[in-house]
Amino acid sequence: MDQADFVHMVRMSEQASAQDSRAYRRSVAAFAALGYAWVMGCLVLAGGLIAWLLPQLLHGRFRFGLLWGLVAALGLLWASLRALWVRFDAPEGVAVTAREAPALFEALERIRKKIRGPAIHAVYLDGEFNASIRQTPRWGLLGGAVNTLTIGLPLLMALDRQRLLAVLTHEYGHLRGDHGRFAAWIYRTRLSWLRLHDSLRQDESVASAATQAFLNWYFPRFAAKTFALARQDEYEADGIAGRLLGAEVAAAALVEIEVKGAWLQQRFWAGHWRTAATAALPAGPFQAMRVQLTEAPEAGFAREALRQALARVSNLADTHPSLRDRVASLGGQAVLPEWSRRGCLSLLGDGAERWMGHFDKQWCKDNANGWKQHHAWLGRVRERVQALKVARATSNANELVEEASLRRLLDPNADLRPLYEQALQRSAEHPAALQGLAQTLADGDRAARLQALQRLWDAGQDYRWWAARHAVEELETSRPGLVHDAAALKLWRERRKQAEEGEERAWEELRQTPYFSQVGRHDLSSFELGEVQAELTRCKPVVRAWLVCKMLREFPRRRAYLAFVELPGMSDEDRFELCRWLEGNLSLPGPVLVLWAGESPTLEEIRRGAFEPIYPLLNA
Repeated sequence: MDQADFVHMVRMSEQASAQDSRAYRRSVAAFAALGYAWVMGCLVLAGGLIAWLLPQLLHGRFRFGLLWGLVAALGLLWASLRALWVRFDAPEGVAVTAREAPALFEALERIRKKIRGPAIHAVYLDGEFNASIRQTPRWGLLGGAVNTLTIGLPLLMALDRQRLLAVLTHEYGHLRGDHGRFAAWIYRTRLSWLRLHDSLRQDESVASAATQAFLNWYFPRFAAKTFALARQDEYEADGIAGRLLGAEVAAAALVEIEVKGAWLQQRFWAGHWRTAATAALPAGPFQAMRVQLTEAPEAGFAREALRQALARVSNLADTHPSLRDRVASLGGQAVLPEWSRRGCLSLLGDGAERWMGHFDKQWCKDNANGWKQHHAWLGRVRERVQALKVARATSNANELVEEASLRRLLDPNADLRPLYEQALQRSAEHPAALQGLAQTLADGDRAARLQALQRLWDAGQDYRWWAARHAVEELETSRPGLVHDAAALKLWRERRKQAEEGEERAWEELRQTPYFSQVGRHDLSSFELGEVQAELTRCKPVVRAWLVCKMLREFPRRRAYLAFVELPGMSDEDRFELCRWLEGNLSLPGPVLVLWAGESPTLEEIRRGAFEPIYPLLNA
């Protein structure tokens, strides 16, 4: 099933759900039943064949064809039983009991009674900035359910009690009432098919091949047909949280999570790993995180994080709606809230400090090797910075920009403006130097910033989208003593739209297949490559990675990349999400499309077309 057909089926399902929700749910149930019918049909067929063939073989009618048929029937029986009884891994994290955290379990019980939800069988605590409820099949496709709630320790640090309860109510809301039970059943069924599909990939038997062929046809259609149900379920869960805790509380929780999540990723974790420059051994992050998450984010950062979140639209890559749509469904507007003044670690009772120490210790253990490599790499960065500083009198613009970039890695607050100005003295329209200068100018110096962005726009089309986006952001930001310039804003918005169209064409080029046409070896310097390798080291699921340059017709001089990663033991959904995360977080000097080794491209195609892997390090 290609992407166009998937999109079409999703849109048809959304339309059917909007026109007649009951009829749509009946059609989903019927299509889910088709999957069960396939498994039961295979089971009956396998049993019948065995019942017919086995007596003939036992009574001496030995023929090769009969023996082959029995083997095939046994294989079909085994594949059918695997489909009926899919095993799931235990949740990651540490189990928390009612005795250890009575206040948390009392709050969960109050939520359960108010929404008339089922019991939660286990509660886990982990180190993620998230909360999720997971309903896994107890007996595979045969039925039953185990409800597991996982709460991230950073979430308990960041939100006040009411907002955290809104989040937990949203998660619990997925299991409520008849609609919730139906959606949960569909979710469990989808999870079972996905796990079965992954487990059969390496099985080359005839029986498994037949089941794989059915799943390759069935599962994409099942996912598309149930997409509208899953998205509607998110809105309904938000509505339950709004009714129980108040729409304003639920909306504020959504915005606060979005902004503080961006702060954790862009500021906190980057700063924590930066301490490896002076510390050879890793330090636990959660104690420091606890203090900083209760502080209000810097106003400029919060505004930009919210602006970026609101710019994202609901798409088919995720059943979760966009922040803008979720807040609108609650009847509110996405604005920066009054920040939580204290977290709610008190819900964990007297064990909060113990859990903090546990996760700090576990983080240090899990990241010991990556920290060691990052410490060594930052040492090489310091040496390179020192060498560039010594030679600064004769450095060209590229070398001065490189020094500024490396200094920013070591200290994001370093004063880099003199380096960029010196680079522009040696090459007046150097794009990277103009970009760096625009970033270092003071917030109140609008005229100088717009002048630098205008020069960057004129320097070439490769940087035009960046220049237009930042010019619009600057002109849309109210600053004391500065008059709103409507004409300039209109001009830059038109330029941004023009540049975005070019970026979209370039992105389509990057995604075009075959992937290995118009590619060459990567062009990263040793320091650029070292940073990417250090980031991959911190991404535990990645066992190998390749990187190639992609030549774009839209921007012939732009550095653009394809990255391929090997991610064993993950579902395709998790692989998709991780690849999208890597696209936004790998420190590459240009856009990157990240793909995993799977059906397209295959691992063998990557080995043939992507040159040697860049990770893991051969000398690691």
